[in-house]
Amino acid sequence: MTPLLEAIDLARHYPVGGGLFSRKPAGLVRAVDGVSFTVAKGETLGLVGESGCGKSTLARLTLRLIDPTAGTLRFEGQDITRLEGEAMRRLRPRMQMVFQDPFASLNPRMTVAEILAEPLLVHGIGDARQRRARVEALLPMVGLASHHADRKPHEFSGGQRQRIGIARALAVEPSLIVCDEPVSALDVSIQAQVVNLLKDLQARLGLSYLFIAHDLAVVRHVADRVAVMVLGRIMEVAPAEDLYARPSHPYTRMLLAAVPRPDPAQRHLPSAAPATADLPGPLSIPQGCRFHPRCPMAVEPCRREEPGLQPLAGAPGHLTACWRAAELPAWMPPPQAPPAPAAARRLALYAERRDQARDSG
Repeated sequence: MTPLLEAIDLARHYPVGGGLFSRKPAGLVRAVDGVSFTVAKGETLGLVGESGCGKSTLARLTLRLIDPTAGTLRFEGQDITRLEGEAMRRLRPRMQMVFQDPFASLNPRMTVAEILAEPLLVHGIGDARQRRARVEALLPMVGLASHHADRKPHEFSGGQRQRIGIARALAVEPSLIVCDEPVSALDVSIQAQVVNLLKDLQARLGLSYLFIAHDLAVVRHVADRVAVMVLGRIMEVAPAEDLYARPSHPYTRMLLAAVPRPDPAQRHLPSAAPATADLPGPLSIPQGCRFHPRCPMAVEPCRREEPGLQPLAGAPGHLTACWRAAELPAWMPPPQAPPAPAAARRLALYAERRDQARDSG
């Protein structure tokens, strides 16, 4: 089956100037450097990694908001790598984005109705009456009331603003939504509501997501597969449950080992060896495996040659880029967090009812 989205050796490099009196570039920032992945119809691919690894650049490449330096990007089997003009404009409604900051991504001068109708107006979809009807249909889909249509963004909480951003992405009926850390600016209880909303919308509308996040617990809840990124390259990709139960790259293990342990008796048990150095920047990517300066298992081949993604034995769909993946010791995953105490559940219920009363008023 043809994937909805396919990236093949996708790259984006930025030349860095040599200074005020020099026209010669001082170097090259390889923000995305040969990334390949697929997103199937109705699937969520989670993308995780540290700040500066290239996740947001990859998101913008995926939507063709920036042009790739090299590589191929296909959408529904069509090569869109160099698509321009009217052909690209016709494709835009099929690929939308939910932004990280719900406070900065909405125009404060516009009402919710105007914000949701704007993409319809830009793409020439419907007349004024049809656009208003679409707005009224979108609001309940994201858990907002019809009377919210005539309010402005400053009258809403952060979680409600992100719901508006999701509704705006849905307005033109896309097939793919890129979620660039959509819950990182929200409180934990609100994060759960927004993530559950995204999952419900996916089930109802058959959406595909490229879901970018730092929070591994959020990614585990929402993703079907997870890709782990280091300095512009994907180091491991696998079905979500398999990756969390059997991480096969030292970097993935370090990310998972950093998850807080709720059991005091197990907080000091090591889940992985600690990093031995700071991660280099995208302007000074090392030779060989780009994680080897921090890897406690690095050997001479790791410093000479960069490994490619290879299948992990006995794990269908699990790929890893590590010369020593087969030698890693058994993994002890961090325990799951216990359920919230009754008092915390009552407090969350009270806050939800309070917000509903405020909204209805």
